[in-house]
Amino acid sequence: MRPKRHILNSQSSLVLEGGGMRGVFTCGVLDNLMDRGIRFPYTIGVSAGACNGLSYMSHQRGRGKFSNIDLLEKYHYIGFKHLLTKGNIMDFKLLFHTFPEEIIPYDYATFAASKERFEMVTTNIVTGEAEYFEEYKDPERIIDIVKASSSLPYVCPIAEVDGRKMLDGGISDSIPIERARTQGFPNSVVVLTRNEGYRKEGNSHSPRILYRKYPELRKALAMRNTIYNQQIAEVEAREARGEIVVIHPEHPIEVGRMERDTRKLLALYEEGYACAAKVEFTIAE
Repeated sequence: MRPKRHILNSQSSLVLEGGGMRGVFTCGVLDNLMDRGIRFPYTIGVSAGACNGLSYMSHQRGRGKFSNIDLLEKYHYIGFKHLLTKGNIMDFKLLFHTFPEEIIPYDYATFAASKERFEMVTTNIVTGEAEYFEEYKDPERIIDIVKASSSLPYVCPIAEVDGRKMLDGGISDSIPIERARTQGFPNSVVVLTRNEGYRKEGNSHSPRILYRKYPELRKALAMRNTIYNQQIAEVEAREARGEIVVIHPEHPIEVGRMERDTRKLLALYEEGYACAAKVEFTIAE
């Protein structure tokens, strides 16, 4: 395999896929980038990619790993007990309030002072389409956006951003390389949380009782796998042409979206770090 190289310039972007707890791979990638001082003028994150991207934007090396592995083992914030007792498979109060405010404080000041752009992807449940948000100054709105981007369908409540109802950005735009291009940043490094060649099988239809008031959302959910596979094919084609660099796990993933085995999570984090280390970065003069 030829080494991967990326020339950092004013059109470079970092695109972060979601994937729930598979996002620990991305934590490893981002920690490696921070260890080497690699920054991008534009980063865009979806769902878990948005969560981990925020720690990258605030230069808090290791924060994603600590949140996703160490604190998971201590607080057990994922599981069906939360779904049964709180109507959410994750403890959002702990994740989006207690963690950033008390346990592992988020550095809002560093994020606010950044000259780099950061967008987070959500899905508008009325239109079924992706929406892209930036916020640097208002901590409450930042949390609203990242919470919406991470609100998985079926197992998380509908979220709101600016009074509009939202769910997980991965429903409508799982790998937003096209968004990066339209924003003027086509020179992408794309971080995927599935191994090369992965495809989603078939499509699914929501039970009629779910989201019956939101027909466009139901359509988006039904087409989600097809759209995802189309995006992966486009990523592979652009990588083959040398237009983008892709960092992904080298082996089939054994970590589930709601994985709670911290040994598996740590191994995937370490793989992410190692995979990122294989990419050579050159700053354009």
